Amino acid sequence: MVRIRLRRTGKKKQPSYRVVVADRESPRDGRFIEIIGHYNPRTEPVTIEIQADRAVYWLLQGAQPSDAVSRLLRKEGILDRFEAAKRGEPVPETALEDREEVPVTEAEVETEIEAEEEQDAEAGIEAEDEIESLEEPAAETE
Repeated sequence: MVRIRLRRTGKKKQPSYRVVVADRESPRDGRFIEIIGHYNPRTEPVTIEIQADRAVYWLLQGAQPSDAVSRLLRKEGILDRFEAAKRGEPVPETALEDREEVPVTEAEVETEIEAEEEQDAEAGIEAEDEIESLEEPAAETE
């Protein structure tokens, strides 16, 4: 099964996320099919950029969004566009601008991400931890 989910990037304790289309069995930060956007909860206001046409395409192909991503897609109005596309109705871009703002807090998304990580751990999927090297580069010798 194909999922649309978040992939963690950024430094330690400074997370930002990519919205990716990936196989359900791939690790959180592992192999993916396509990057369709990014999400940064550390900016004020929160930065969410998702390619609506690619997201709708993957949803029409049967990709299932994670809880955190579905909340982001709803906030951006992409799920409304997907529902209209399923019914065969064209949705003008201006309709997306008039959508109602759905508040998404950083704590809600982090809770969803933690829940997804626990589900992955229960399913036996281990995410590879990024190791940052604190060593200074070797001095160049002539």
